[in-house]
Amino acid sequence: MARTRSTKGTAAAAKADTAKTTSTSSVYSLPPEADVPSRFFILPKRATAAAQIVTLQNPRYGKPTRYLVDPDAGFFEFTKITPPKSAPRSWLLENARLEDGTAPGKLEMQITSSPELYVATPIDPLFLLLPALTSTEGCKAGDDAKGPKKRMFLSSDDHFDALCGAGSHLADVLTWPKARELLVARMGAACDTVEAGDEPMFRLNESKLVGEILSKAKRMADQGLPKSMEEKFVIKALEAPILGVKSSSAPSTGGKSPRETSTPSGTEESNSPQPDAADSQSTISSVETSASAVSEASTAATSVSGDAAPAAEIVASAITASEPVTRLQRLRVAFNFICSSYIAPPLAATLKDLLASSSSSTVDFKPLDEYHTQLTKLRQEAAAARSTDYSRKRARDEEADERAEKKRKKDEEEKVKKANQSRGVKNLAKVNTAGMRKMSDFFKKK
Repeated sequence: MARTRSTKGTAAAAKADTAKTTSTSSVYSLPPEADVPSRFFILPKRATAAAQIVTLQNPRYGKPTRYLVDPDAGFFEFTKITPPKSAPRSWLLENARLEDGTAPGKLEMQITSSPELYVATPIDPLFLLLPALTSTEGCKAGDDAKGPKKRMFLSSDDHFDALCGAGSHLADVLTWPKARELLVARMGAACDTVEAGDEPMFRLNESKLVGEILSKAKRMADQGLPKSMEEKFVIKALEAPILGVKSSSAPSTGGKSPRETSTPSGTEESNSPQPDAADSQSTISSVETSASAVSEASTAATSVSGDAAPAAEIVASAITASEPVTRLQRLRVAFNFICSSYIAPPLAATLKDLLASSSSSTVDFKPLDEYHTQLTKLRQEAAAARSTDYSRKRARDEEADERAEKKRKKDEEEKVKKANQSRGVKNLAKVNTAGMRKMSDFFKKK
């Protein structure tokens, strides 16, 4: 009889697979991953729809860099924020609302595998103009042909042409009237100007540029430096060598220290009751033990209280920076940070020299320089004292190690020599030779 195959089990399995697929299918489907991962940008609220990401010359390194330019809001640079590589991250982005405020029928989502975050922060367009203002193409030779060249007054268009190189979008930015007015206004803030007909001419003035950067540094210092910069470049830079550590504690109930309440034998105590012998002996020993332990840790004086209150350590520094000196240090750090971020190294060195000279700067850094001079001297003295002590200790340790090494080698040689001796030699060594003549005495000349 022919066999027939039952289809009941197959139909049930197909129905179960369909139900499982239906239950596990997602409501929203993500698009396939692109070859070039998307980047996540955070733009300012005041940016308009006309804002564009353009390529301009970096004022510090002279390389093409991306900037955000808005006709109304101004110029912005992108600050890259990267999480640690030890914690892999990604972004899940969705458009929950349309521009009119209504929710779409199907949410558009995408995942960016790159965890970097780009934040648009304002930048002064004056920095973007500095490569053209400091260019030597429009300079003429001075009175001395071998001396430095003198800059000439040039129009704003001449300076802009120096920046409109290959790959730069500055020419497109200049078509916006408000952006062009902003660039010309910022150019005049750091330049000497003369009128040549109806068109102003500009030439860079380093003193004005120092004033502009110094005003930015003041605002930065007044708002407070980041914690890492404050600790490394202000607190640590002004920290003086430590002379010693003093340990102080709360007084006892009677207002007397153990040295006052306990007196060694053979002395008299005035206006204070005498404790018994056991208490006195334990108190004296505890005071002496504490004093010896603290004296070994530091050279500072130690006061021990009778109570079990914890001792507070007071660090005694050689010198301490005053508040005006600290403010000057914070201002100089902010100025150097701006120069190292937005200004080319040759011009930055010139501006720092102008800031240091009291004649060209509106801020007197003389108290800060005097403090640094004194601080450098103290650090050199402390380093010399430490090196001298360590050299003496090291010399003593080397001599002791050398003696111990010689003794160890001698013991090893004797041990090996004894191990190689025969039994007869070992027995002869035990013979008492007191009063006997040596063999060499019989071979001497008579």
